[in-house]
Amino acid sequence: MLRSGVLLRPDPARTVIRPFSFEDPDAFKVEGHPRPQRVVDRIRGLEGDWLDLMYSGTVAALTERHRDPEAVLMRRFEEINASAVDTSGVCEKQALLIGAYFSEEYSFEAAALFNPSMVPHPDQSGVADGRVRFVMSLRCIGEGHVSSLTFRTGTWGADTEIELDPLSDWAVAPRIDPKDPQDDEVTVHLHCGGSQAISETVIYPLIPSQHQGIEDVRLVRFVEDDGGIVYYGTYTAFSGSSVRQEMLRTTDFINFDMKAVSGSVSSSKGLALFPRRIDGRYMALGRQDSENLWLLSSDDLYHWDGGTKIVTPKWPWEFVQIGNCGSPMELDEGWLVLTHGVGTVRTYCIGACLLDKADPSKLLARTEIPLMRPRPDQRDGYVPNVVYSCGAMVHNRTLLLPYGVADDFTAFATAPIDDVLAAMD
Repeated sequence: MLRSGVLLRPDPARTVIRPFSFEDPDAFKVEGHPRPQRVVDRIRGLEGDWLDLMYSGTVAALTERHRDPEAVLMRRFEEINASAVDTSGVCEKQALLIGAYFSEEYSFEAAALFNPSMVPHPDQSGVADGRVRFVMSLRCIGEGHVSSLTFRTGTWGADTEIELDPLSDWAVAPRIDPKDPQDDEVTVHLHCGGSQAISETVIYPLIPSQHQGIEDVRLVRFVEDDGGIVYYGTYTAFSGSSVRQEMLRTTDFINFDMKAVSGSVSSSKGLALFPRRIDGRYMALGRQDSENLWLLSSDDLYHWDGGTKIVTPKWPWEFVQIGNCGSPMELDEGWLVLTHGVGTVRTYCIGACLLDKADPSKLLARTEIPLMRPRPDQRDGYVPNVVYSCGAMVHNRTLLLPYGVADDFTAFATAPIDDVLAAMD
């Protein structure tokens, strides 16, 4: 594969404003006067120069890298006002400061920006002939090794270099309507209308099942039987002690739904949807035994049971495990599946296999040697010896593969589809 010179590295200066909560340790709780109330009471006591100084300094600092921070702080105040905390009698400046004391700046990609997935952008207007506009999701890691989701957009042509759209100076948290944030089974609705570009949107953990991370989103452009287009993203929700599969749904990358997946594979990783139904049923790839590639079939998009083992470790670079690197891509020849294999010293490589188009349980061919392995000058990072992807794209018979390097940063590579197929036995 031909590696591109385009790289995406984490930027600790990119931050979002998110809620910040605090409570008393059990041994120090004050009955009838909890810590949040005590903080609000202190703010209520700010007057004159102190109030003006704290207000102006806080807003000025946030304005440097956030669009309309006062609106964000006021929304946070309204959340506090709707809780059991008494905020009566505060003026507007005090209200904004309450929002600020109960908020924090979070550097969501301070540590890493990797494991990308890619789909065609829903808006292809104005794109030059031979090129395609894309949306790419990326896993980003910030404080506490917490994984969040961010996006990039750009254009690419099979015979030209990747062009990433300029990155906005802003990063914006979504407006969240979780209905009941304590209920893990509810659909969480996200509105990202505050973002003026897809790259501004950051989705961080919102409910207990995601407490430690939203990991490895596998995007797919799903074509309904009536021709309608929906974008899904399967991902691993990590609570800090357990994992489960969840799914994003969007049509425009502005409004998202998040919902848990049920069934026997729900507690595993690596679910990847096919981009359309086959014989009227949803299809997916999984790795529920942490070793082999499985084919799954379901009448319910959010419920997956059982499955059939279709690809098992065969070559030395995949002796430990094999899994998918994103959703299958439909070719005339069949379903192209990029795979990851784990070999010696936990080295992750990327290969490929071809499944029958009418019956994807049939393995037609697979690569004997990896299409991509860690390069000597790109072995080092947070997790050494890893190249990994959560989804590539085919355009004009050329494969565009975004991939993570050492769980650190993101790179790109391309290859003619005919060369990929020729590398299979």
